[in-house]
Amino acid sequence: MRSHVPWAAALLLSVCPSTGRAQHAVPAPVATERPRPYPVFETPAFARAVEHGTRTRTGRPGSSYWTNRATYRIEAELDPAARRLTGREWVRYTNHSPDTILDIYLHLEQNLFAPNAPRRAIVPVTGGVELSRVAIGGRELAPLREGDGGEGYQVSATILRLHPAAPLLPSGSVDLEFAWAFTVPPDGAPRGGQDGEVFFVSYWYPALAVFDDLSPGWQTDPYMGGAEFYFGYGDYDVALTVPEGWLVGATGTLENAADVLSPAVRSRLAGARRGGAVVHVVGDADRGAGTATARGANGKLIWRFRAQDVRDFAFGASDRYLWDATVADVGDANGDGRSDTAAIHTFYRPSRRAWAWDQSAPYLRQSVEWLSRWLWPYPYPTMTAMDGPTSCSGMEYPMMTCVGGPRDTLSLYSVIVHETAHMWFPMQVGSDERRHAWMDEGLTRFNQSQAMFEYFPGVDRWAESRAAYDSAQRAGLEVEVMRHGDLYPVGSRAYAVASYEKTSLILRALRAMLGDSTFLRAYREYGRRWRYRHPTPYDFWNTFNDVGGRNLDWFWRTWFYETWPLDQAIASVTPRGRDLAVVIEDRGLASLPVRLAITRRDGAVERFEVPVDVWLAGSRRHVVRIRGGASVLRVEIDPESAFPDVDRTNQWWVRP
Repeated sequence: MRSHVPWAAALLLSVCPSTGRAQHAVPAPVATERPRPYPVFETPAFARAVEHGTRTRTGRPGSSYWTNRATYRIEAELDPAARRLTGREWVRYTNHSPDTILDIYLHLEQNLFAPNAPRRAIVPVTGGVELSRVAIGGRELAPLREGDGGEGYQVSATILRLHPAAPLLPSGSVDLEFAWAFTVPPDGAPRGGQDGEVFFVSYWYPALAVFDDLSPGWQTDPYMGGAEFYFGYGDYDVALTVPEGWLVGATGTLENAADVLSPAVRSRLAGARRGGAVVHVVGDADRGAGTATARGANGKLIWRFRAQDVRDFAFGASDRYLWDATVADVGDANGDGRSDTAAIHTFYRPSRRAWAWDQSAPYLRQSVEWLSRWLWPYPYPTMTAMDGPTSCSGMEYPMMTCVGGPRDTLSLYSVIVHETAHMWFPMQVGSDERRHAWMDEGLTRFNQSQAMFEYFPGVDRWAESRAAYDSAQRAGLEVEVMRHGDLYPVGSRAYAVASYEKTSLILRALRAMLGDSTFLRAYREYGRRWRYRHPTPYDFWNTFNDVGGRNLDWFWRTWFYETWPLDQAIASVTPRGRDLAVVIEDRGLASLPVRLAITRRDGAVERFEVPVDVWLAGSRRHVVRIRGGASVLRVEIDPESAFPDVDRTNQWWVRP
């Protein structure tokens, strides 16, 4: 990673008011009062969690922390001609909480496409989910009308509520069964769908909602096509029936390659895993039944996949796909002292070579390897990227991503590394994306920007984030980061600016303030503490406070709860005997330390930092006295652009 220059006290510092003018600009009017950030206050639910021992104020999970688990067995068939999926599912849900559960909630996300579903996006209407069986413990349930009591089930938008005859006690388990079908929506459906050539099937089965240690237990916010997802962890055993000749990529590992793949394809896959080179497992001349795949009974094949410790399952399928494979070195993922590997797969249509998809396997391998070094080793056995419908855009699922739309070399790498970074946040560190989108998107944008900087020297992805943030600030369109993902203005770029761009800039500023070593130690420790758990913003912030050894509440309050701008300016530079007096003004509402670079005639650069406490105490101006002023050629604030200042034209002075 790029190292930051040390900031040393190379100058004499004094504090006094000044009305002098800079030689390059007239200072803007400065308000006499400024907001002083007050502490971050916990929600009552978080405070109760601390009291009950499931959370702590150090950012560590409490000694009584728990998560509930589900084990899924799913059998489904995709009929491409009819564009229909039919499925059966058996789930065992185990209650590890200390609570008695009266109702059980699941997500039916495909109901987004039902005629009367509430939604925040324009979507194709395909009818939603058709439930033909709902059962608990082998007993079939009937639908409940509003006000009905007794055992049964009720569907409201994308939420399915089951009311069993007996409650689910602590340490108890319950067996659930479902049969359902739906029409796979066409291209234009958010995060998946089909375009007549490829099918990407996502959010397609009844999935347990999260019952966590925060209020009110179940998180049942409906899916409205905007904000993303919050799932618990479980194990999956999935059998997918598709026509022979069709290739399938999915979450997890393929368990029955001998039943569905031709000997030649299996041999190439084994070679890709051994040698590490990119292997064209299925090329242009290799597609079809009897060549790419085996022949199946009645013209169909059943592909079986298994996945453990994941929060969802998705798959893609097509008879048009080419298939490339290689292997990534991820480091010591299992703690046995030896380096581990992950199988890398990419599926794409021949026409997508024009969109750089022939480079997708190297891009995916590099992304997994780089992120394994930057964060911690990739823990899963496979990672897959699939060319999908345009409406996939770039979307993450456990162990895979779907990418749609025209791309070039840079943009394909950009989306692949971004979606791969989601394998850490939120796939391992399972935050609530619907309520706190920044906890996965902002962290992932930050990781993506660092990866692009290192893989494509000279590419500054942070500059795009700064431009988007500055534009929203100037236009008065900014919305605070700490807002539910479905409560941003519809059609506004405020959601993307807050959740992606501003948060990545916040993290970059935090790194500059704490230093690379402390920042990365806290960042990785947050991940280590909360892998396969469900952190809140307080757990993230408390971990940084704990590892960094300082209370950063002023920072969290300023940058996550407010839309205050940062505007650090050089108001004037004037001679004071043999020295220079540099008047620094903090003209915005947000505060950060001021990082000065002083360039001498001989090329030497001295660094100095005005601590943030100066501004937090209420000051608006501060004077820095530079010794040996005659030799100073340039004074600049934040030359690395590490801080999200909204006006960089007032941050430098050059000797005339």
